[in-house]
Amino acid sequence: MRRLLALLLCLVAAPLAAQEDIVLGLSQDRVRITTNFDGSDLLIFGAVKRESPIIDPPLDVIVTVAGPSTPVTLHQKDRRLGIWVNAETVRLPAAPSFYAVASTGELETMLRQTEDLRHSITIPRAIRSVGAASMTEHPEGYVEALIRIRSEKGHYQTLENTVRLDQQTLFRTRITLPSDLTEGSYDARVFLLREGHVVSRFDTALEVRKVGLERWLYTLSRQQPLIYGLMSLAIAIFAGWLASAAFRAIRSG
Repeated sequence: MRRLLALLLCLVAAPLAAQEDIVLGLSQDRVRITTNFDGSDLLIFGAVKRESPIIDPPLDVIVTVAGPSTPVTLHQKDRRLGIWVNAETVRLPAAPSFYAVASTGELETMLRQTEDLRHSITIPRAIRSVGAASMTEHPEGYVEALIRIRSEKGHYQTLENTVRLDQQTLFRTRITLPSDLTEGSYDARVFLLREGHVVSRFDTALEVRKVGLERWLYTLSRQQPLIYGLMSLAIAIFAGWLASAAFRAIRSG
């Protein structure tokens, strides 16, 4: 009888948890990088769709935006015989070129470590350091160094208490994209949490592409590197000649 009662309770509770879905919107689903591009603000907003009344405990929301991931090589400098040299080199298999994580509260208190490990939500979890332990005794130090360097440039952002959640239903946040974005597909994810557990998740994509002259030069450098190099050399020579001619004209005047 007790087992039957427990089973019925599970069947009743399960649909309630599963009926919370995310409806997401982006202020733009494509970022165009032009010659005068100086960054952009991305507004992420949405709502929690329910087929039943709001249940306790209250929700928390986490929003992440991740740029294309690439391998990263880090060098530790050491002074030997009065010269700074690379004492140790560690290669991280993959790290996002850009990563922002915004939340309704403090990540340390609202997100369980098991959920962070499962979904790779925080910045350290988003960086793949598997294999780095074979190169150094302290791979976490290199991960921290990478986070510090990219955070100073605005490429890694931890934005706690910046997601506004109204009536446990409507949410929104704003993420600033730097001017030197890497071209590619950016993943935007939204997580709904209760008591540190992820109860729902939504994923979408944001395209970042060079357009106009920037796109033409980028394509030329990749497809015709010799022509691109010769053109760059010719422009440099012409610019030097023009500057020299202007200087001589100023002196003679």
